[in-house]
Amino acid sequence: MRDRTGDFEALLQGTHGDPFAVLGPHGDSVCVLAPGARSVTLLDASGTVLAAAHPVYGDAIFEARLSTPQTYRLRIGWDGVIQETEDPYRFSLLLADEDISRFASGQHHDLAGWLGAVPMRLGDAPGVRFAVWAPNARRVSVVGDFNNWDGRRHPMRRRDAGLWEVFLPGLNVGEAYKYEILGPHGVLPQKADPIARQAEVPPATASIVAPVFTPPPRRTAPGLDTPLLIYEVHATSWMRHVGGRSYNWAELAERLVPYAADLGFTHIELLPVMNHPFGGSWGYQPLSQFAPLPAMGEPEDFAAFIGACHGAGLGVILDWVPAHFPGDAHGLAQFDGTHLYEHQDPREGLHPDWNTLIYNLGRTEVREFLIASALFWLEQYGVDGLRVDAVASMLYRDYSRPSGTWVPNRQGGRENLEAISFLQELSEVIGARRPGALLVAEESTAWPGVTQSVAQGGLGFTHKWNMGWMHDTLHYVQEDPLHRRYHHDQMTFGLIYAFSEKFVLPISHDELVHGKGSLLGRMPGDEWQRFATLRAYLTFMWTHPGKKLLFMGSEFGQPSEWNHDGELSWHLLRYETHRGVQGLVRQLNALLKAEPALYERDFAPSGFRWLVGDDRDQSVFAYARFAEQGDPLLVVCNFTPVVREDYRIGVPEFCSWKEILNSDATGFGGSGIGNAGTRQTEAEPSHGQPGSLRLTLPPLAGIILRRA
Repeated sequence: MRDRTGDFEALLQGTHGDPFAVLGPHGDSVCVLAPGARSVTLLDASGTVLAAAHPVYGDAIFEARLSTPQTYRLRIGWDGVIQETEDPYRFSLLLADEDISRFASGQHHDLAGWLGAVPMRLGDAPGVRFAVWAPNARRVSVVGDFNNWDGRRHPMRRRDAGLWEVFLPGLNVGEAYKYEILGPHGVLPQKADPIARQAEVPPATASIVAPVFTPPPRRTAPGLDTPLLIYEVHATSWMRHVGGRSYNWAELAERLVPYAADLGFTHIELLPVMNHPFGGSWGYQPLSQFAPLPAMGEPEDFAAFIGACHGAGLGVILDWVPAHFPGDAHGLAQFDGTHLYEHQDPREGLHPDWNTLIYNLGRTEVREFLIASALFWLEQYGVDGLRVDAVASMLYRDYSRPSGTWVPNRQGGRENLEAISFLQELSEVIGARRPGALLVAEESTAWPGVTQSVAQGGLGFTHKWNMGWMHDTLHYVQEDPLHRRYHHDQMTFGLIYAFSEKFVLPISHDELVHGKGSLLGRMPGDEWQRFATLRAYLTFMWTHPGKKLLFMGSEFGQPSEWNHDGELSWHLLRYETHRGVQGLVRQLNALLKAEPALYERDFAPSGFRWLVGDDRDQSVFAYARFAEQGDPLLVVCNFTPVVREDYRIGVPEFCSWKEILNSDATGFGGSGIGNAGTRQTEAEPSHGQPGSLRLTLPPLAGIILRRA
């Protein structure tokens, strides 16, 4: 018989790269690795003893002989404990060769049901199949309470394409586990599973075997010419219990869902719900691209929350981060002892703004991992879209890098060709697998064609945040009304490029933190002027071309900036001024849904016409919005605290006009100045139109009129 001392010693040292070559059944013998065991016995299905195993290498490796090869179980005697279990090393190959080939070619996009921890039954043996990608590892083991976190106990079988697999019978859903990896230079810190669908609550770092559940029903995807009104939410700080504990998913389903639906929003957008080690990152430094926040409940609870949103007519958009990840030792960094998920060169692999690691999107398996994550949330949880974070940082190799600290692309340029290709592939795969799903880019530069199709040379996103509009208009309303005449162009400039992309107008979380103040807090003047300006700004935003996004708290005028460790200032709704802002948002949402002129042509120049765009001395803006069919709407905004009597505006039609919304209405907390009854178009040309109206413009307010 061949001398197996070297094999046995390698198994005990945790350095053997092919444990299945030694352990399990081989001919008429069965070899068992059980360090510290007192006895090992082989049983048949009825519990009858087939053979007693004898130690062949210390008290760690045992061997038994069977008269004929047959199915068996193990009875292992530990100090004071008897364990009966299946032998993981009696099972044959687990991953299908066809799947491995698809993975190697970058075409396996269903990794969450294939890699990671998958509960299953092999024959009569229930258990969990583990599989992980670690091509440069010399040995990978599954560790947990079930083996005292001893990496010698359950080493995995190496397969092609750098994959490792093992089936551990007897394990159940809810079991905590990690991978112990022997890299090229030694044993690494124990690693969480990159494909884990459930994780421990931080600061604990283990992965958890997640259940398999039926996805919630999907919504019918609306078209691009329909209302899109997004309420952006940080789930753990929207509302909290007395004492500070965050609401869980079930509680948010009871409170957040009806609240957003009552206000008339069409979608809830959640800041990243993927598990992340540092709460102060707000989720934008995730380590678990497949596991929802464990502190909020079980994965099924999150699925139920999505179902509750859909049941209330709300879509769900998740913020998703494929640009970078934190370097925590238990995460993806140096996963198999090499730079596997990240670039090796820090000029490419280290993000200077966030001190995070950048995904190597030139690597097939890394692209596959991220696309599989995106599809997982869209298909397994049935969410309606993804907002891709930090796209600008992905597109440019010199993003936030001084000269000499970045690596040009293969053509000598600054564009990140691998990231461009990845984003195009992402959009095409999602379009094919989930037609109608939203894919929104947070992209802050003038990169062309973000929302053009890949066939047209674009990136293939369905929408892009209009960051320029946001910055310009917020800067304008922060100015004292006396000085706004000098900044008039900041409100009109956005229309020069408004139809170059399919834009979302975002008042997002990023603009309400780090000393920037809340939306209300940016407004100058006394309390009345601040609330009036906020209402006027929201009216301007809701009637401007582009879809709408509003961060939580802004809908009722929270005066302080957002604090992720607290909750919104809900007590303020006892005051009329705050209820007035909330009522205006509710009315704006209802009006937008009812008036196709406010949404059908958001992305077409034919949906907008300036009527008064140059009255900088009086800080007045007037414009018309048009639908495919039906009546246009007339919008007039006065951004001074001065009432403008008999203000003449050229209009496109001779008819009677009726004021249908006034942000200065007393019901919204305003002064009640406006245009009661109807106004008739007069045959006096003005502003390039054949007729005109004389209107009363309330102070710091926006009004909307339609054909009477």
